[in-house]
Amino acid sequence: MSLRLPHRHVRLGPSNIVVDRRTDGCILVRSAHPLGAYPERMTESFDYWAGHASYRTFLAQREPKFGWRNVTYAEAQFFARRIGQAIVNRGLSVERPVVILSENEIEHALLGIGCMYAGVPYAPVAPDWSLLASDFEKLRYVMELLTPGMVYVSDGAKYEKAIRAVLPSYTELVVNVNPIPGASHFGDLVNTEPNESLHQAYSRVHADTVFKILFTSGPTGVLKGVINTHRMWASNQEMTRAWLQFLADEPPVIVDWLPWSHTLGGNAGMGLAIYNGGSLYIDRGKPQQGLFEETIHTLKMIAPTVYWNVPKALELLIPHLREDASLRKRFFSRLKLLFYTGADLPQSVSDNLDEIALQECGERILLVTAAGSAETAPHTFFGLKESDGDGNVTVPAPGIELKLVPCENGKLEARVRGPNVTFGYWRRLDLTRQAFDEEGFFKLRGNFRFTDESNPSKGFVFDGPATEDFD
Repeated sequence: MSLRLPHRHVRLGPSNIVVDRRTDGCILVRSAHPLGAYPERMTESFDYWAGHASYRTFLAQREPKFGWRNVTYAEAQFFARRIGQAIVNRGLSVERPVVILSENEIEHALLGIGCMYAGVPYAPVAPDWSLLASDFEKLRYVMELLTPGMVYVSDGAKYEKAIRAVLPSYTELVVNVNPIPGASHFGDLVNTEPNESLHQAYSRVHADTVFKILFTSGPTGVLKGVINTHRMWASNQEMTRAWLQFLADEPPVIVDWLPWSHTLGGNAGMGLAIYNGGSLYIDRGKPQQGLFEETIHTLKMIAPTVYWNVPKALELLIPHLREDASLRKRFFSRLKLLFYTGADLPQSVSDNLDEIALQECGERILLVTAAGSAETAPHTFFGLKESDGDGNVTVPAPGIELKLVPCENGKLEARVRGPNVTFGYWRRLDLTRQAFDEEGFFKLRGNFRFTDESNPSKGFVFDGPATEDFD
């Protein structure tokens, strides 16, 4: 838009940076502000809200025949601790973790948190690897790499073909609905009474305990299991709150479809709720033909305070907002921020969202981006307020050290170091060694450039091969 009218006020953190140009040509960049304190374990945030906002909705999902089903923070804690005890009773461990083959659902989340209480890693795997694949090559590799002690599927009938093809003989199968012969039922986990052994297992969990393994291939095409620790997740959520300071003023309400097998949905979205005592409404829709209507149906019922999505979804949302006055009123009623990632946002999408917001509420909604990777849990760079709607202009988050290394082509390769950066790849020391330089900086496999060489505080934009943005 040629005219940038004021946007709805939101409290954001400072974005000024410090730049150090070394004699070897490398440029070091960091936030001018230190990272705040964060809990040793993400379950500490979860327990805090279970105690201080017991009856607040933590998760909700819409069932076609029964309407919304939700669990409060207190209920989720109750169920997750019982699941954790069941995991301890089975002797599961780092050597025998849990694999989740399921779409986003309440049971999926409870099982993951139960694993965190028990100190046992879990790996959420993309449902398409089970439901759309014919040879199950990726799924078989996951099983061989992880040697799981338990595999969970939401629906036995849907996942039976994949399970029969790849489930190891030594692995327990747990099913929620439509059980397969020989499988345990999810209810068996929930009906386990916690005892002292769960407390002992949890006491051994610390900041560097591996709680999750996320699979990514990125531009290399090599499937890798990214190690996620409590320190990574908790520090990254503190980075997010340092940027989106308004999160401390009011618990967020999130409507999100992004899969928990990817870092943006599973770490950023879920983490935003847990860390800030927010409510996450699971969107069964997707930005695809025939599926986006479910997203619209959900947004007609639930008004988000923060709405993030991929650019395609924001583009698909525009005609619905124009044509449906009730949707438009509900959507903008308490919206603080629009957030996109995963690809560039066309200027026309930004302009249209501005126009519709001005029509509905007389002010624009701030539209920003962030960037990172599965290896950084995921946020590493946050969009500048001044770059609202104008492209992927970002600066490093507090706690992040950015190293820009001169390349032969004159570009600057981006590498990062910080508490949110992974230790490496599960049982692939060779790939781990390749991913870090001699100073311990993780190679993002992308180039950056200053938007204004004379004023580094104006931030950076990507300048070269795509990074593993939120893979």
